[in-house]
Amino acid sequence: MPALQTNQSESASDVVVNDELGVGQSHEVKRVLSKFTDVLTDVPGKTDVLKCDIKLTTDKPIKAKPYPVPLSMRDSLQEEVRKMIDMGVIEPSNSPYSSPVVLVPKPDGTKRFCVDYRKLNKVTTYEAEPMQTMTEIFSELSNDKYFSRIDLTKGYWQVEMTQSAKEKTAFVTPDGLWQFKTMPFGLVGAPAVFTRLMRTILRDVPNVVNYLDDILIHTETWDEHVECLELLFQTLRESGLTARPSKCEIGFTKLEFLGHTVGNGKLGPKQSTLDKIKNAPKPETKTQVRSFLGLTGYYRDYIPNYSALVAPLSDLTRKGSPNRVIWGSAQDKAFNDLKQALISPPLLRLPDVNKQFVLRTDASDVGIGAVLLQEHEGELFPVAYASRKLLERERNYSVIERECA
Repeated sequence: MPALQTNQSESASDVVVNDELGVGQSHEVKRVLSKFTDVLTDVPGKTDVLKCDIKLTTDKPIKAKPYPVPLSMRDSLQEEVRKMIDMGVIEPSNSPYSSPVVLVPKPDGTKRFCVDYRKLNKVTTYEAEPMQTMTEIFSELSNDKYFSRIDLTKGYWQVEMTQSAKEKTAFVTPDGLWQFKTMPFGLVGAPAVFTRLMRTILRDVPNVVNYLDDILIHTETWDEHVECLELLFQTLRESGLTARPSKCEIGFTKLEFLGHTVGNGKLGPKQSTLDKIKNAPKPETKTQVRSFLGLTGYYRDYIPNYSALVAPLSDLTRKGSPNRVIWGSAQDKAFNDLKQALISPPLLRLPDVNKQFVLRTDASDVGIGAVLLQEHEGELFPVAYASRKLLERERNYSVIERECA
């Protein structure tokens, strides 16, 4: 195997390969991985397919006062800056622009380096690059058996900035002013730029979907899967991109992707998130209620009449309601019912756009709901649920009118 690159700590041997594959299948995967050791590294690549530019609505440089950095975080900040210098991500700057830095604590105790680009983003011209929705992505997977997930190594950092855009990314630390040579997180236009990059390079790679730097290979047969895997790695190589080995999972029949578990024609919530919901304490403040509803709301498509179910909780977050929530029996019931609805655990069939759908609707005094079904082996299965609370004027509608709202 070739020697590791400078600053490289992961290699092709760190790729997660399904240990339930047959001997022949495992050998095929190893053969492909051994061909692309330059692609499989935790060192970000540099693509020449496109660059990130920043167009502003004003010529006046945007400046923001730096946030104070606690002494306890100074070492962490200096270490992050040093790492980015070593990786060729940032460089010293004399820019008239300046954005502040924040260090956000992560669950493992380390700090996440972030630049607050809100002032810059307010005067940035928005790029209307379309992004696939998760519904569109999952609708392509209904008949597939094999899945592989490829996660690019710090995807944004593999896109270089244009010369004129570099100075606009400048940020200040206690040790000076710096600017990004590659695309930083936090820019309002970054998702559009990265989406355009991936759409461009993956256009001719079959059986692949992606959301930003998260790529999923999906095929009905194993032979197709190996071909697509090899073609994808070759495309990444030609585009100057790298994939982080420890975040790549190869040859599974069930896999977590975009917070969901996909496989065997079914879609389900991610187990670790279900565990968080199951163990979530009873909210005591409006902020905590919003946080809990944000966690459960991500999986609302799995829950019949979700909006009606959570109505007693969402009412606590209304404007003008006290920050310290008033918790009663209705909230207690909604909290426990919502947990139980997700813990069950719920599963949806992956939709097949070539088959007929059945739509059923329902209405109550507080909300309306619908379920989209599809027949599989002679039985109807839910594909998606949808719901919302009724507006005040809609509560005067008849049941038939509500169901058609």
